[in-house]
Amino acid sequence: MAKLKTTDLKLFKFFLTFVKPYKGWVWLALLAMPFAIGSTLAMPWLIVKVIDEKLSHHDLTGFWGLIGLMALSVLVGYFADGVYTYSLQRTGQKSIADLRIAVFRHCLALPRSFYDHNPVGKVLSRLTSDMEALGESLAMGVLNLISDFVKTLGLFFFLLYLSWKLTLVVVVILLPVWGVTVVLKKKLRQTFNEAREALAEATAYLAECLIGIKTVQLFAAEEKVLTQFNRKNFRFLQAQNRNNTYDALLYSLIEGLTSVAMAALIWYGAGLILVGVVSIGVLVGFINTLNRIFVPIREFAQQLAMIQRAFSALEQVMVLLSEPLPQENRLSEAQERQLGGFESLVFDQVSFGYGKAGELALKKVSFSLEKGQRVALVGATGSGKSTILRLIYKAYEGYQGSIRLNGIELSTIPRSKMLALTSLMQQDVYLFNEPVGFNIALGLELSPEAIREAAQAVNADPFIEALPGGYDFKITDNGKNLSSGQAQLVSFARSMAKPADLVLLDEATSSVDSITEEAIQKATTRIFETKTVIAIAHRLSTIEHSDLILVMKGGEIIERGTHPELLAQRGYYEQLLNHLTQEQPLEEAKALGS
Repeated sequence: MAKLKTTDLKLFKFFLTFVKPYKGWVWLALLAMPFAIGSTLAMPWLIVKVIDEKLSHHDLTGFWGLIGLMALSVLVGYFADGVYTYSLQRTGQKSIADLRIAVFRHCLALPRSFYDHNPVGKVLSRLTSDMEALGESLAMGVLNLISDFVKTLGLFFFLLYLSWKLTLVVVVILLPVWGVTVVLKKKLRQTFNEAREALAEATAYLAECLIGIKTVQLFAAEEKVLTQFNRKNFRFLQAQNRNNTYDALLYSLIEGLTSVAMAALIWYGAGLILVGVVSIGVLVGFINTLNRIFVPIREFAQQLAMIQRAFSALEQVMVLLSEPLPQENRLSEAQERQLGGFESLVFDQVSFGYGKAGELALKKVSFSLEKGQRVALVGATGSGKSTILRLIYKAYEGYQGSIRLNGIELSTIPRSKMLALTSLMQQDVYLFNEPVGFNIALGLELSPEAIREAAQAVNADPFIEALPGGYDFKITDNGKNLSSGQAQLVSFARSMAKPADLVLLDEATSSVDSITEEAIQKATTRIFETKTVIAIAHRLSTIEHSDLILVMKGGEIIERGTHPELLAQRGYYEQLLNHLTQEQPLEEAKALGS
C-alpha cells in the first residue's frame, strides 16, 4: 500500500464524515457541556464565597445555602458529565462501526492486482487492530480533549478574575510544557506509525503460517517459521518500547511541572496574603481551580498518546481507502440489449503482463469463440491458460490488443455485467463455514428447489442427500469434512446455479476416488453439452470433446485444431498428452484420433 500525506486536521475531517449521521447525539453532548463547565466553575467560586464572606467573618447567615449550592453543583456536574460521555461514546462506536463496514466494502471491491502485492493478513489488521485502536482512542480521546480544553479555558479566565498576578505565575510555568508537548507529539506519532506497520506485517505473516500450518508441520519447518516471526515480533516490540519511552517522558514531565506550579503558587500566594493583596479565600479558591486545571492537563499527556495512536491507525485506514477501485463504465441502451446474452468472444492480438516491467504472460494471442462452441486450453504450467480466463472475467485489466464480447470491447464493459454473463468453475475451491445450500447459492437469492436443480445438474445431489442433514449439512474449515472431489462438485453446483451462457472451467488436477471422478466427468460432459465453454483441460475426455483446442507455450498459441488434427501433427500437443490426467493410455488416445 502506498504512503499518503495527511495532517491531523485532514484525518479528523475524514472521521467526521462518519460522525455526521449521528449528529443528534453530538448535539446532546454539546448541550450537556455548558452544565458540566458551569458546575466546574461554580465550585471554586462558592469556595471563595464561603471562606471570605462567611468563615472569615464568623457569619453563618446563608452558610448552609451555599453548602447546598455546592452539593447541587456536584450533582449537576456528575449528571452532565455522564450524559456527555455516554453521547460521545455512542457516537464514536457507531461511527467506527460504519467506518469498518466502509473499509470492508472497499476491500471487497479492490482488484485482484491489489491482493497480489498486499498480504491478506496486513489488510486484515486494518479491519481489526487498527479499528480497535480507533475504538479505544478516537471515539473519546479527541472529543474529550475538546471538552477539557473548553473547561480549562473557562477556569483560566476565572483565575484571571481571582488574581492576575497568580495567573501570570501559572502561565510562565505552562509555556515550557506546551513547547515540549509539541516536540514529543511528533515523536509519538512517528513511533505509533512504526508500531502499526510492524504489527500489520507480523499479523500478515502469522495469518499465512496458520493457514499453511499443515505444510509447515509436514516439512518440519516450525523452528524456521518461529524464527522469522520472532524477527517481525521484535520489530513491533522495539517500536512499542520507543513509543512507551516518549509517552512516559511526556506524562512525567507534565506531572512534575504540575507539582512545581502548585508549590510556587503556595509560596508566592502566601506572600501576597501577608501584604494584603489577596485573601485566604482567593488563594484557596485559586489552588482549587488550578488543581481542576491540572487534572485535564495531566490527563492531556495520556489523551495525546491515545489520539496519536488513533490518528496513526486512521492514517493506515485512509491509505487503504485511497487504493483506486476499478472504474465501471455505463452502457448505452443499445449495448445493454447487445449484451443480453452471450453470442461471441474474440481475442485479437492480445498481450498482457502482471507487472509493469515484468515478462508478458500473453503474447499476441488470437482466437474466437461462438455461442455453443467448446474451446480447450492445454499447456504446461505458466503457459498463460489461467491468464486468459482472468482477463475474460476481468480479474485483471490493462491488456494490449482487443478483446470483444458480442462485438463490444471488454474494457468498456462493467465487471458486474461481465460476471453476470459468465460462470467460473475454479480449480481452487473455497467453501464457507456454512450449510451446503448456502455455498451453492452464494451471491444469489435461490429457492431450495433451484439449489437442488443446480446440484443435480452436476451430479452432486446423491452425495449431498447422503450427508447428515442433506443441504443443511454445515461445511467446516473450507470443506475439510468433505472429500476433495465432493468439494469440487459443490463448487461446480455453485457455478451452475448461476444462469450464465458462457462457462469458464478450470479443471481440477487433484486425484479423487473413482466414484467421485465419474461424477465429475458426467458433470463436465453435461456442461459441455448445454453451455458455451472455455476450459483449462487436464482430462483427455474434456479435450477430445472440444470443438477447438488451443495449445499454449510461453504465453503464445503454438498449435490449434481438433484432437484428431493435433495428433496427426505429432507436435507439442502429443508431448503434453503424456503429462495430462488421462482416462485412457496414450495409444488408445491416438487410436481415437485415427
